[in-house]
Amino acid sequence: MAAAELFTKFARVWIPDAEDVWKSAELLKDYKPGDTVLHLKLEDDKETQYRIDPQTKELPPLRNPDILVGENDLTALSYLHEPAILHNLKVRFMDSKLIYTYCGIVLVAINPYEQLPIYGEDIINAYSGQNMGDMDPHIFAVAEEAYKQMGRDERNQSIIVSGESGAGKTVSAKYAMRYFATVSGSATETNVEEKVLASNPIMESIGNAKTTRNDNSSRFGKYIEIGFDKRYRIIGANMRTYLLEKSRVVFQAEEERNYHILYQLCASKHLPEFKALKLSHAQSFHYTNLGGSPVIEGIDDAKELINTRHACSLLGINESSQMGIFHILAAILHLGNVPVKSNERDAENCFIPPNTEHLVIFCDLLGVDQEQMAHWLCHRKIVTGSETYIKPMPKLQAINARDALAKHIYASLFNWIVHHVNRALHASVKQHSFIGVLDIYGFETFEVNSFEQFCINYANEKLQQQFNMHVFKLEQEEYMKEQIPWTLIDFYDNQPCINLIEAKLGILDLLDEECKMPRGSDDTWAQKLYNTHLNKTALFHKPRLSNKAFIIQHFADKVEYQCDGFLEKNKDTVYEEQITVLKASKLNLLAELFRDEKPATSPTEGRPPVARATVKSAKPRALQPSKEHKKSVGHQFRNSLHLLMETLNATTPHYVRCIKPNDDKFAFTFDPKRAVQQLRACGVLETIRISAAGFPSRWTYQEFFNRYRVLMKQKDVLSDKKLTCRNVLEKLIKDKDKYQFGKTKIFFRAGQVAYLEKLRADKLRAACIRIQKTIRSWLQRKKYLRMRRAAITIQRYVRGYQARCYAQFLRRTRAAILIQKYQRMYAARQKFLRIRSAAIVVQSFIRGFRGRRLYKAVLREQKAIILQKHMRGWMAKRKYERTHLAIIYLQCCYRRMMAKRELKKLKIEARSVEHYKTLNIGMENKIVQLQCKVNNQTKEMKSLLEKLGNLENTYTHETDKLRTEVDRLRASDESAKVSSNKVTSLMEEIVILRKELKETQAQKKRLEEGADKYKAETDLMVSQLKEQNSLLKNEKEELNRRIQEQAKEITESMEKRMEEETKQLEVDLNDERSRYQSLLNEFCRLEERYDNLKEEISLVNVTKPGHRRTDSTHSSNESEYTYNSMLSLEPGESEDGTRKMEEFPDQKGTLDMSLFLKLQKRVTELEQEKQALQEELDRKEDQVLRSKAKEAEDQRVQARGVELEYESLKRQELESENKKLKNELNEMHRALSEKASPEVIAPGSPAYKVLLDQLTASSEELEVRKEEVLILRSQLVSQKEAMAHKETMTEPMIFMDDIRKMKDQGEITQAYVGLKEANRPSQDCHVLNEDGELWMAYQGLKQANRLLESQLQGQRKNYENELEILRGEVQNLKEEINRQQQLLAQNLQLPPEARIEASLQHEITRLTNENLDLMEQLEKQDKTVRKLKKQLKVFAKKIGELEVGQTENVSPAQLADEPIRPVNIPRKEKDFQGMLEYKKDDELKLIKNLILELKPRGVAVNLIPGLPAYILFMCVRHADYINDDQRVRSLLTSTINGIKKILKKRSDDFETVSFWLSNTCRFLHCLKQYSGEEAFMKHNTPRQNDHCLRNFDLAEYRQVISDLAIQIYQQLTKVMESVLQPMIVSGMLEHETIQGVSGLKPTGLRKRTSSIADEGTYTLDSIVRQLNNFHSIMCQHGMDPELIKQIVKQMFYIIGSVTLNNLLLRKDMCSWSKGMQIRYNVSQLEEWLRDKNLQTSGAKETLEPLIQAAQLLQVKKKTDEDAEAICSMCNALTTAQIVKVLNLYTPVNEFEERVTASFIRTIQVRLQNRKDSPQLLMDAKHIFPVTFPFNPSSLALESIQIPGSMNLGFLLRV
Repeated sequence: MAAAELFTKFARVWIPDAEDVWKSAELLKDYKPGDTVLHLKLEDDKETQYRIDPQTKELPPLRNPDILVGENDLTALSYLHEPAILHNLKVRFMDSKLIYTYCGIVLVAINPYEQLPIYGEDIINAYSGQNMGDMDPHIFAVAEEAYKQMGRDERNQSIIVSGESGAGKTVSAKYAMRYFATVSGSATETNVEEKVLASNPIMESIGNAKTTRNDNSSRFGKYIEIGFDKRYRIIGANMRTYLLEKSRVVFQAEEERNYHILYQLCASKHLPEFKALKLSHAQSFHYTNLGGSPVIEGIDDAKELINTRHACSLLGINESSQMGIFHILAAILHLGNVPVKSNERDAENCFIPPNTEHLVIFCDLLGVDQEQMAHWLCHRKIVTGSETYIKPMPKLQAINARDALAKHIYASLFNWIVHHVNRALHASVKQHSFIGVLDIYGFETFEVNSFEQFCINYANEKLQQQFNMHVFKLEQEEYMKEQIPWTLIDFYDNQPCINLIEAKLGILDLLDEECKMPRGSDDTWAQKLYNTHLNKTALFHKPRLSNKAFIIQHFADKVEYQCDGFLEKNKDTVYEEQITVLKASKLNLLAELFRDEKPATSPTEGRPPVARATVKSAKPRALQPSKEHKKSVGHQFRNSLHLLMETLNATTPHYVRCIKPNDDKFAFTFDPKRAVQQLRACGVLETIRISAAGFPSRWTYQEFFNRYRVLMKQKDVLSDKKLTCRNVLEKLIKDKDKYQFGKTKIFFRAGQVAYLEKLRADKLRAACIRIQKTIRSWLQRKKYLRMRRAAITIQRYVRGYQARCYAQFLRRTRAAILIQKYQRMYAARQKFLRIRSAAIVVQSFIRGFRGRRLYKAVLREQKAIILQKHMRGWMAKRKYERTHLAIIYLQCCYRRMMAKRELKKLKIEARSVEHYKTLNIGMENKIVQLQCKVNNQTKEMKSLLEKLGNLENTYTHETDKLRTEVDRLRASDESAKVSSNKVTSLMEEIVILRKELKETQAQKKRLEEGADKYKAETDLMVSQLKEQNSLLKNEKEELNRRIQEQAKEITESMEKRMEEETKQLEVDLNDERSRYQSLLNEFCRLEERYDNLKEEISLVNVTKPGHRRTDSTHSSNESEYTYNSMLSLEPGESEDGTRKMEEFPDQKGTLDMSLFLKLQKRVTELEQEKQALQEELDRKEDQVLRSKAKEAEDQRVQARGVELEYESLKRQELESENKKLKNELNEMHRALSEKASPEVIAPGSPAYKVLLDQLTASSEELEVRKEEVLILRSQLVSQKEAMAHKETMTEPMIFMDDIRKMKDQGEITQAYVGLKEANRPSQDCHVLNEDGELWMAYQGLKQANRLLESQLQGQRKNYENELEILRGEVQNLKEEINRQQQLLAQNLQLPPEARIEASLQHEITRLTNENLDLMEQLEKQDKTVRKLKKQLKVFAKKIGELEVGQTENVSPAQLADEPIRPVNIPRKEKDFQGMLEYKKDDELKLIKNLILELKPRGVAVNLIPGLPAYILFMCVRHADYINDDQRVRSLLTSTINGIKKILKKRSDDFETVSFWLSNTCRFLHCLKQYSGEEAFMKHNTPRQNDHCLRNFDLAEYRQVISDLAIQIYQQLTKVMESVLQPMIVSGMLEHETIQGVSGLKPTGLRKRTSSIADEGTYTLDSIVRQLNNFHSIMCQHGMDPELIKQIVKQMFYIIGSVTLNNLLLRKDMCSWSKGMQIRYNVSQLEEWLRDKNLQTSGAKETLEPLIQAAQLLQVKKKTDEDAEAICSMCNALTTAQIVKVLNLYTPVNEFEERVTASFIRTIQVRLQNRKDSPQLLMDAKHIFPVTFPFNPSSLALESIQIPGSMNLGFLLRV
């Protein structure tokens, strides 16, 4: 299709723009041939016109469809031109935050100026082994491609990293080297990869500096060759450097810095070792302060120096050499501060002031002569043919010479460090291949360009030529591979520019020629350039306004170079006299730098302006004459560049182009101008141009068919996809030159895919319109019918409503008239009544007013009279009351004062804590006491009132008598005048009686007042106490409520805390278990490595004669699992002996027999000599034994008598104490009965009964204690008698304890034989001594005596222990009696209720303690009984076996002489006991047949699950039954080693690993089930409990076997991962389970050649089939269900993590349709879980991150509500993963929309408080900690049958 046909209305194009370089616009109308103007509308809706050049008629470039924007590979774009490339990079960088993009074979890397989490170990693992086109662009993908091609093609590789300063070249190269170091490892133990990475900080410190464009700019180029061996592991490295910028040592532009190492030294001046350097701040040195920017923000120079020194140490530069380096660097700084002053008289002379501080320091640091250095800094030597002159230099020349010396010293030091780094990185073995990493400067152009930029651009011209040739070669190879017709692609060849620079009479040639001229200058050289190349070479130009500059047309741009300084920088001269002074230095390092120099420099070192001094030589050679031709810097650089190009041409190159997005170092800020400039300079656009010249878009036939199936009709679809595509293309694209058919792909010209996409979009749009039309018609029809029905319904309801409203209106009108009538009548009636009532009220008020006024006048007169009367009386009363009140007031004041004092005391007392306690504790008692007191006082008051009444009656009676007497006297007054004296006396008596009456009345009044006052006070006090009591009750209730609330809160908080702590403990437990299992995994890895090394060593070493190898089953790992059972070794045994026995099992019998014969012969020879000695020894032994026994008996009897006396005294004391206590209790009872009131302690009352019960209980307790003492006494007496009886026994007895103390079977045998010989009747000594029998009898007697002695000592210890126990019981009884006494005394003091409560509490406590003690004693006795029964069975069986064995070993003669004694013959068990017996020699055969040669498939199909485990355990049971610890240890060790060996041999066989994991777990469960521990015996049958192990505790071996099971589980996980890994990405992501949902994007799939062959396509069905296979195998092997769940959980985690990681690293997979595919695939996996009944395994939860990622791809992503929903939904994804998915989201069709940057920022803001891991990828290597829950078997061991196919016939059923 013609390009003009694409310029239709709404088509989008790119037009040039001054600010944005290119701007997007949309056509407003179709373009027609002949139009001179295009009418466009910009994105800001402004309309503009684009004029078409009438000559070229070139139309503006078309814009790619939005669906193609953001592609991983720029060559996949349909329209390949500069604006499309720039826009695609901008969208990826700004919107998606993706810094890497492919451009054909080039990786474009844009510096983000921000740390990104995309370089971690997880990212490296994700890219390792992946094809380059399968993952998103990354530096790791380039490194992986180079690494794989090195191994596949057997060809060296190169990674060329270029770009301008600040673009990130060094960082990219560093990450590439880190990738190689991580994925390959080193071939030796010297950590070469660490050394390779450690070279970076050293080279950065001495070769990097801050520039205006970059804070860490590399000021030299380097090529690092990383060497690999045949297994492609790093063995070493080598570094070549290019063009060190030495001029930076003495000059820096503004805002720039010198090399980092100088500032690091100044920042570390405070260190003690740097005191001698006499450093100061960087601002104080001339060389470090020229740029005025000595500090880099965020960089700690002192800390960086520490890293540099550490790297130097790692690379073998020792401390002395480091200090030498620092001395030289400090000397350079001081040299820059050396002042040079001109002579006032002669300007051509200059001098250095004497004793200049910095010169002195410089010379001291370098160890050179100060006078010589000062002299030659200001003078130079001129040598003529016959004479030598010393000429002074002017000041400027001297300063230049000083700076040249500083640059030369620094360059020499730089080369020395590089040499030592290379020596440290040198490979110790032969290098097989290498990968080179070239970190070199890119094309540079500045305002002022000099010799440095000229050399840099010359190098970039050579690299660009090589790059163009490589790209062209790849393009032509691709066309030839697909066998399509092609023509030579015309590409830009920059050979003319290279010839202009390096050819004969080129710029470099003329520069070298001018340098040879005696009076050559920059001006004359410029004229030569003009004369030679101006107007003759199209690439060479002269500026208009300058005669000292020239312009070269480079491939990237025109560059103007200033000629000033070219000659001086090309010569690079340093005066020889200064070098001679330095050679005489006392500093060894400096002398080494300048030893045996030659005038020419190394072709690989240095950067202008002084790239290399003319007196320096890279190779040791004698000093040449000064007249010899010296190589210039340009010549050296040209040679080194040729060598570099030869190296690169001999390797396969990989290109990384670094782009600097802006000059301000802002994060993720894109400057289009700077980007386009660099894209043009780095060759990216040239790659695009070459690609666009051919067929840039490429599709496979299947992908083309899937994408454009919509453009085909049904009849066009054939069975042959290739023919179908051919037919369709011929119909769609008429011009056959626009496409070509290859063998596997279809090739399209540029723009054709966009045309096809346009056709597809139009077809889809038409289909969408038709669908929309139909749907909208159906919707509108439904809407119309719905509206019609609604309208009819509304009309019906409205009309009915209107009718009802009219009827209601009529009813309301009628009702209103009726209401008005009655209302008006009511209003008139009310008005009349109001007027009438008002008239009546007025009349009544007037009449009343008149009557009241008359009444008031009469009443006023009467009241006035009354008022006067009362007023006068009131005034008199008032006076009396004032006086009375004054008196009362005084009394009140006084009483108030006293009350205040009392109140103050009460308040003080109330504030104290003790008062509240007293109130709280004794308040009720106090109230009761006060109540009793009130009652008593009431009684007293009543008695007083009675007395007062009696007195009053008496007084009244007397008064009456007196009155009668007075009347009688008055009557007879006249008759009694004679007796007047008598009357007088009577009158006096009356007066006295009156006085007494008055006193009595006063006393009565006082008593009444006192009683009233006391009663009032008492009432007041009672009320106050009641108030306080109520307050206290309220406070108590409040406190109780608070306590309950607090308790509730505390309980809730504790529950929450317990839950949190439980969860945390579970997490910690899982972490700890995971750490333990990872350590176990690491141990296994090291163990395997050790075994491999051991095997390699054994293969290398030659077997020596006579050397014996141990059996293969006895590996070095045996010691790791036998250490636990070494505790059971006997003292006399040794590991060497055991090892020898294992090594030579066949020689054991021979060795024992020969030893026996030798000993028997020796006994026969010495028999005569022993007879006399034996009799004497026997006699002396008997005497010693008798004396010892007698002494022991005397001591025992004496001690026993003392103890019995002591016990009797104790018993008597206890009886006396009991009697005393009884008497005291009786006395207290009597006293209590006498003193107590009859109401309180009357017989029959509750308190009396309680006390009586307590006393009775105490008495009974004392009686019981007394009986216990008596019983103990009787026991002691009986034990004494029993002991005496035992001592009288003559025949010794063998006890179980004594037998248990014997060391081995030999001692038991000797003791038994000795006892039998001792009991035999005496015979002839000669007969007895035959064959050494007498000696054996003697040994037996000695052993029996020892047994008896140990038995007696044991009995004595038992008696002592019993005495101690009795003493303790007596002491406990005394304490109990004392406690009873104290408790009884306390109870008697308490009130009755408290006594009852205390007694009950005490009784409960006592009974509880007694119950606990009894329970403990019962448990101890049960344990002891079980233990003794078990030991009794074991030792009884041992004795029986020994008797049988001894009987077998006795000769017939001895049997004839020996009397017949009963023999214990064990009954042969008929029932199978679940044990298997085997011979020691058959152990290796057992391991071989049962483990090493067993086929899992046959066992799993035909036999019961876990049969090998049962067989092994039954063998262990038999070894335990016969108490053979050696056999147990040997069998378990051999089993473990055999399992390890078979797993190592078949490490990749899932069936084998699963089989032995199942059997190892079953073996572990058997060891637990039959261990005899109660926790594991709950589910056993009685028969299974009888089968428990008897003699050995194998708990430590259980731990070893558990560790082995963990290792097998981890190995099983690795096997599953290796099987599933190739299937996961293809089956879960790439394969379309739902056909037609996820249409492929037109990416063109411009992938590089895959590093591995295609292994076929896996689908989801493949994964499900594999899961079914795994599950069926595990079920067949009888694996525990819980373990299967854990394995399935691990499998699903691997599937989910690998799928999610690939999703996060593949932009082409992040789309809506892919999310649907993933969710469908996950649902199929969940269905599989349900089918297998594994929903509770936790496997579904491991897929939750993947499920949420799929949901995230499908949900709406526009509004804030969507953001909130995403944040709440994606709780299993980290913030980095959510943002990454949103950034990668790519529409597959143009109908979908991209995620906006603002929405992503909203998500980030909402998730900023979420605390999750910053890691982007999931750890696919993570293994969940495994547990082995105890699963007992119901299978009876005695029912197990061993099939003959297992070849285990040597095992005997027991």
